[in-house]
Amino acid sequence: MTLVIMAAGMGSRYGGLKQIDPVGKNGEFILDYSIYDAIAAGFDKVVFIIKEENYNDFRETIGRRIERAIHAEYVFQKSSDIPAPYTVPAGRTKPWGTAHAVLAAAPVVHENFAVINADDFYGRDSFMKLGAFLKNADAAASPAPYCMAGFILKNTLTENGHVARGVCVTDNNQHLVSVTEHTKIQRIDGEVKSLVNDVWTPLDENCTVSMNCWGFTPAVFDAIRRGMDAFFTQRVPLDPMKAEYYLPTVVTEQLEDNTCNVQVLRTESRWYGVTYHADKALVVKTIQDMTDAGIYPEQLWK
Repeated sequence: MTLVIMAAGMGSRYGGLKQIDPVGKNGEFILDYSIYDAIAAGFDKVVFIIKEENYNDFRETIGRRIERAIHAEYVFQKSSDIPAPYTVPAGRTKPWGTAHAVLAAAPVVHENFAVINADDFYGRDSFMKLGAFLKNADAAASPAPYCMAGFILKNTLTENGHVARGVCVTDNNQHLVSVTEHTKIQRIDGEVKSLVNDVWTPLDENCTVSMNCWGFTPAVFDAIRRGMDAFFTQRVPLDPMKAEYYLPTVVTEQLEDNTCNVQVLRTESRWYGVTYHADKALVVKTIQDMTDAGIYPEQLWK
């Protein structure tokens, strides 16, 4: 099984990879802990999706220590890699979104795989559940069997501002029915609320949300290619500078045409990330607490 890590945004947000602050005592980043947990869950290959101009820094800063523990591949998300006959709009510099990023991994991924963000901490239970599902998923089955780690909303919030989350609806068999994106969620006066049409509306803090932690068969690549045509025909002309094609959109399109099933694997894992600068102290403390408890060794890649 392969773990695909979307890391093309690393460097952009921080002004270069060498400026990223580690969260572990020995220079580890959040993605180090994700890979460590994935190896424990049976994953044996990792694919990093990065910007080509970041390759040398990424390899030296992160890749070489990872390569000692697991087979690693590097692929590049390029804005120019779009289907013919479409062209990049003049002045467009923004990437084309998470679905476009994952498609960059298609040449090196021919097996079932998980997809995560580089800068989100998902917890070991998430990878254990993803791994158990993907080991038994029939890549030739139709509809395609996918999965998603379903987090409890209250376990994914930050005290330092709002977050964006995809709120999930499932059927009685915990198959995904729909994902609704909420771009601003936060706890206000002790209650979790979402800003909808400029009104803060209560949300169930125990509802299931998507954190871009997916499990796919290779069938998703063809689905992305099909969707890209519609994306460039219908959406890009309306917003040529900012339109993006997202993984949840691909999944939703497949659910609508009955070409996939998505098993929601609800996890008690708590999400951690550095959405805001003030979040870092909590992430560092949490990692150290887990290390002190023996969940992680003092040196991950010794």
